Amino acid sequence: MVQSKKQKYLFLTFCLLPTFLLFVIFTVYPMVNGIYLSLFDWSGMSANREFVGFENYIRMFNDEIIGKAIYNDYFFVVTKVIGIMILSLFFAVALTQLKVKEAPFYRVVFFFPNIMSVVVIGILWQFIYEPDIGLVNGFLTSIGLESWTRPWLGSMEWALPSLVVPAIWAGIGLFMLLLMGGIMNIPKSQYESAEIDGASEWQQFWKITVPLIWPQIKTSMIYIVITSLNGSFVLVQIMTNGGPGNETEVMGSYLYQKAFEDFQFGYGATIGVLILILSLVTVLIMQFVLKREKVEY
Repeated sequence: MVQSKKQKYLFLTFCLLPTFLLFVIFTVYPMVNGIYLSLFDWSGMSANREFVGFENYIRMFNDEIIGKAIYNDYFFVVTKVIGIMILSLFFAVALTQLKVKEAPFYRVVFFFPNIMSVVVIGILWQFIYEPDIGLVNGFLTSIGLESWTRPWLGSMEWALPSLVVPAIWAGIGLFMLLLMGGIMNIPKSQYESAEIDGASEWQQFWKITVPLIWPQIKTSMIYIVITSLNGSFVLVQIMTNGGPGNETEVMGSYLYQKAFEDFQFGYGATIGVLILILSLVTVLIMQFVLKREKVEY
């Protein structure tokens, strides 16, 4: 049956309209409403809102904790991108190229943290870092390095790096599977030809594997950046609540504190706008920096 253009457009509209409405309701509206609320002094509990224009933004730029929170957020971004990508790529190559018999088992083991709640992960690692009965200090004591023990989450110096470790641990499995899928799609003839030409395994990795799975690497890095800037606050809230002394405060946790604990909802919305802008700018920069010509096999 031949369909007219009008019928095709009606069919596409019928199929896309529900998705578009959901996108508007759950993404566009909260975004626009957040920008609107950032122009008010509002507790979030009363019906009275005082329009203050850009006063919340001026206050934010003069807020010393905001600068600390931005630094901590990007500390998470950089360390998570480096840590997760190196470990994910290492295990992905190892489980595909070395022909490990137990590879299916290791896939489940590495992916297991991804099905755990962030709250559960936070509580688990709180126990691991516990100064008196925690696994870290217990292990250091057992091997004679008792001088290295410390209250990891209560240390001004070590609290932030300590939070990065569980964040990396929880993220390896998902991206390892994504990279494994890309590696397994590379024809074996590529490696066989390179081996005949005398290329070492290291050269094959850099000249064949990395270029051919670059789309997966790029996607993984951008996803880590987005989730770090928007989701790190959950782990921070559970494990340190921004302490000690705001040393682990991130933009999300500071937003939560101002909006839902101090009842400064307008100022919290302003911080939310900042997170939106920084996330957008960071992703656009990464899209430009990570842009490469498509390699085909």
